[in-house]
Amino acid sequence: MTSFGITNGPAPARLTVGIVSAGRVGTAVGAALERAGHVVSACSAVSSASVARAVKRLPDTEILPAADVAARSELLILAVPDDQLADLVRGLAATRAVKPGTLVAHTSGANGIAILAPLTELGALPLAIHPAMTFTGHDEDTARLSSACFGITAADDIGYAIAQSLVLEIGGEPVRVREENRALYHAALAHGSNHLVTLVVDAVEALRASLQGEELLGQQLVDGEPGGVAERVLQPLLSAALDNALRRGPSALTGPVARGDAAAVDTHLRVLTDLDPELAAGYRAMSLRSAQRVGAPTELFDILTETGGDRRE
Repeated sequence: MTSFGITNGPAPARLTVGIVSAGRVGTAVGAALERAGHVVSACSAVSSASVARAVKRLPDTEILPAADVAARSELLILAVPDDQLADLVRGLAATRAVKPGTLVAHTSGANGIAILAPLTELGALPLAIHPAMTFTGHDEDTARLSSACFGITAADDIGYAIAQSLVLEIGGEPVRVREENRALYHAALAHGSNHLVTLVVDAVEALRASLQGEELLGQQLVDGEPGGVAERVLQPLLSAALDNALRRGPSALTGPVARGDAAAVDTHLRVLTDLDPELAAGYRAMSLRSAQRVGAPTELFDILTETGGDRRE
């Protein structure tokens, strides 16, 4: 097995890498590791989409069953969905295909290294290396890894040093996450990224409804296709709001809730309910949380809740 030169520092040498499976995350991480000089020798791919993705993004990589991928790997990346990881680990442990000393890293945000226990008991070195990034399955995924942070969890300082080196090699920033905090770490990321998509899509839907049929001469028609007028109206506003929030925190909040303008919020709720009651419910929930953040006046809470709600931060 390739030596990590731990006595002289833990920077990984050229590794033989295996990936289970060739999904969006696995192929992006695999391509990034190859760019850093490692060799992705084999990967598993079950669906036709995964096979096509592996052929395109890892053209020199052999497609094999998961146990065969594990048997030839010095670094084994388990890049399956969270709800499949435990079964995969148990299955690989049953085959005893993972050699003692193998680095086994999963990319799950919700899990630390405890889930790798069946392989750790066989002598594997467990790592949790989660890229805090959304993946689309396109070439930009690998490029985005070079600007992403990675939540890493390991069993000891040597493990942390190896995980840190691997992340730094592909241009990312390693961030240490304690085993007991992985669920909270994952919840925070899901809340920010997934709910942001829902929020933006709802805003686009409402804006399209407000603009449709009112296009100026020569202007693109407002329809349901992405990248249209509504998206162009929102893009600079949303980009500025995100930048302000990350730079300035809660003080970046503006608009009728921050001003305590109960009449405006009441009107918003009325017109959004006419458009889509479920969209209006999302607006109400986010307005309530914003009101709690800024300590809005009682009148605003009375509009947002039947009882006045919880005004605590």
